[in-house]
Amino acid sequence: MGEMAGRLESPGNRVRELRENKLMTQAQLARKARVALRTIHSVEKGMNCRMDTKRKILLALGLRFEDKDLVFPSRRPSALLTPQ
Repeated sequence: MGEMAGRLESPGNRVRELRENKLMTQAQLARKARVALRTIHSVEKGMNCRMDTKRKILLALGLRFEDKDLVFPSRRPSALLTPQ
């Protein structure tokens, strides 16, 4: 069931994964990033956020802003639909 839940819950970013790897709670990340807890919750659910919020989250996770594409991959629906 864990594998199935992972497939159903594809947020489109790696914030939750990276946060959990650092053994941080959502509240701890929110405090460190200086954003609201509901912001972290929304971001982990795949909601979009401002670039400044992404920067704050990245820095709070100990990453550089230049790593944003590794954590927040760009969504290009047309690229996903194009046959390879």
